[in-house]
Amino acid sequence: MTAIALGQGPEFDRIRAIAERLGSRAGVLGDDCALIEIGETFMALSTDVSVEGVHFRREWLSLEEIGWRATAAALSDLAAAGASAVGVLAALTVPAAEPVATFSALMDGAGSAVASVGGVVLGGDLSRGPLLSLAMTVVGRTSLPAHRHGARPGDSLWVTGALGGARAALLAWQNGRRPAEGARARFAHPEPRLDQGAWLMAQGARAMLDLSDGLAADAGHLAAASGVSVRIDLDRVPADPAGLEEAERSGESPGTFAARGGEDYELLVAMPAEFTGTGAVALTRIGEVQPGIGACFLLNGAERRLAGYDHFA
Repeated sequence: MTAIALGQGPEFDRIRAIAERLGSRAGVLGDDCALIEIGETFMALSTDVSVEGVHFRREWLSLEEIGWRATAAALSDLAAAGASAVGVLAALTVPAAEPVATFSALMDGAGSAVASVGGVVLGGDLSRGPLLSLAMTVVGRTSLPAHRHGARPGDSLWVTGALGGARAALLAWQNGRRPAEGARARFAHPEPRLDQGAWLMAQGARAMLDLSDGLAADAGHLAAASGVSVRIDLDRVPADPAGLEEAERSGESPGTFAARGGEDYELLVAMPAEFTGTGAVALTRIGEVQPGIGACFLLNGAERRLAGYDHFA
């Protein structure tokens, strides 16, 4: 078993324990996708679980949106691997009393999400259970795979798109408010960045991952995997305009609010120092890679301690 260095936190403590127990029965663990070499290309595989009451609530989203969101989250791992989509397998758990239409609506959303990136529904499994749960397994391919490791001191750090919109919607719902329409769209209808991931690899990306747990957490995961320190300027972090009202309510700066938000499914990438960011992909330079270990966040020049989302914290 070849292990990629993992970041800190309860979730990764559990992964380390699993890897130790499996020993030689495990392959390479710790990247966004499992990569299987087939001739001159790689098959990219990943799975992602979306559970009612943990990742979504039915009063927030339609069934079609739940299916889209769960599928987009899994497809985002293909983006982080620089892969294109072949398709998705869906394992649905649904309460026994639910009508057949529930299954159809969930898969309508899932089918739309995978079709949006050129893939198809390949199959799956159905079961009954106490709550809705969607386990989405994605299949992709790439001739130039991306990894979480590979960042080097001197590299520049970039993110695609804008951050914090999904967090803004979540906080609004949790506090009994209706989210701003743009924030709700970011939560309900994330767009996996497969085209951007492939383009970044073609430009020489050193290391890449998708921002599912938030920049505050995921930056540390990239640093741990690469054995480096990452330095991020929160004043540069692109905050989603849809989240600015919630950021003001929280008393946080826009960049801090954005960095702490999970489930934006944008990409964090380490690029060679000479990379300028010009091209077809919307990118913002937010920091650099340095010798050392861990993630350092700065706000107005002062160091700030930030934490992202951890499933088991």
